Amino acid sequence: MRRTLLRVCLAPALLAALAACTDTKTIFAPDPNRMYRQVERLGNPLVNEVFIAKRNHGLHNATAPSQDVANLTAEMQAFVNGFGRPAVVGQTLTAVLLPDELIVDPTKAGSTAGWLSWALAAGYGGRKLTDDVVDAGTAAIFGTLLSPTNTIPSLVGDNVNTSQKPFLTSFPYLAAPNP
Repeated sequence: MRRTLLRVCLAPALLAALAACTDTKTIFAPDPNRMYRQVERLGNPLVNEVFIAKRNHGLHNATAPSQDVANLTAEMQAFVNGFGRPAVVGQTLTAVLLPDELIVDPTKAGSTAGWLSWALAAGYGGRKLTDDVVDAGTAAIFGTLLSPTNTIPSLVGDNVNTSQKPFLTSFPYLAAPNP
């Protein structure tokens, strides 16, 4: 009985493994007849994970970016104001980060890519693997970037160094994790 059960359990796995060993390249394409459900929405780092209270993550994840300004402006500005930051900091951050979408302008040179470069430097936008978006975000909230009187030095940065492993030049781009 145990051998039969083992064969029944291993047969589908073996067939799947053999099917994966083919010379034919398959390009993944979503099934147009299948319903997909968004689980998490993280366009700009820090919007969902820093500015929005955990109890509101479900609302953010379930709504469209077109609703972000109405749903999130007050909460994001209250977060910034709660640390005694000048009102201009919260206003500027909400104006740049909402709607929570990662903006890419393909008419700009790819060499100008970088987090928020579309807003701050008329660049391509997007994110590079080398962008330390957490440090940039906390510097905007707690540093002098948006206001010279806006500073809480202990909160400017996450104290996590960049990877010591070089990025790969082809997909998946990230180096293998340390053993």
